Amino acid sequence: MGVVDLPWQEKYRPGSLKEVIGQKAIVQKLSSFVEKGNFPSMIFAGSAGIGKTSCALAMAHDLYGSELGGAFKELNASDTRGIDVIRGEVKEFAKTISIARVPIKIIFLDEADSLTAEAQHALRRTMEKFSAETRFILSANYASKIIEPIQSRCVVFRFKPLNEDEMEEYVNRVVQGERLKIDENAIKALLYVGDGDLRKISNILQSAAMQAREITEASIYDIAARARPKEIAAMLKHAISGEFENARKELDNLILSHGMSAEDILSQCYREVQYLNIEEKAKLRIIVDIGECNFRVVEGANERIQLESMLAKISILGVEK
Repeated sequence: MGVVDLPWQEKYRPGSLKEVIGQKAIVQKLSSFVEKGNFPSMIFAGSAGIGKTSCALAMAHDLYGSELGGAFKELNASDTRGIDVIRGEVKEFAKTISIARVPIKIIFLDEADSLTAEAQHALRRTMEKFSAETRFILSANYASKIIEPIQSRCVVFRFKPLNEDEMEEYVNRVVQGERLKIDENAIKALLYVGDGDLRKISNILQSAAMQAREITEASIYDIAARARPKEIAAMLKHAISGEFENARKELDNLILSHGMSAEDILSQCYREVQYLNIEEKAKLRIIVDIGECNFRVVEGANERIQLESMLAKISILGVEK
């Protein structure tokens, strides 16, 4: 597959640590490892799409250059959760001798927190046995799900959510590379629906560009199946004012026009509550209602009933004021 056909998240993935957006302190430390040609095993912890995989790959490119293939192996632990893969594929690569200019190999395990406890214990033994010739980089959304014996053998880097300036820098990189036209409102919409996840931003932007080379605010929200913040705010404001029927009409619009799931609606409600012009105590009660609704939806309750129940509780709160 040619470069043109690559998903944009891969096409615009940094080829060097110098090209990584954000995570400056971590990038600085990884760059020093590259200069020394020696480094410990590491855990990269943080939410999706904020640069964990990009940093691992960029570091490997800086270390090995054209010799990357024989010194770096990437596996997705969510696809290979069992002990057999750790004892087989991982162990076989770990014990081979690197012919690259840097004698230390890297095994990168993405989503390592998906490994079973049994597989993690097998991995710990492999890390111990081949520590001289192989280092491990484990990527995880939740470092706490990785067993303590592995954590104690690694340096843990905690990746921070990207700020708006960093996300906009990435958007501009893609826009310039693809020669797209995009206005300020569309960029704001993209940052809003992306919520700090550069992978999501890439996918939405690429999907929008497939429809038209001029990206608009409307196209971003339509592709992301997300509502504009003002639509969520309108629903909440109706409910807070005790106007349950109007709030329910706004809910209908979110579900029918935008095709939003209950979890998407609740996630946006949670984000918009902080901007409502109401007392802090009322905000707290609404957040509790959102949390309870989200729990019931995740547990399998009827989405529509739970969303209307949440709006009814908020409306009662408004009436009682």
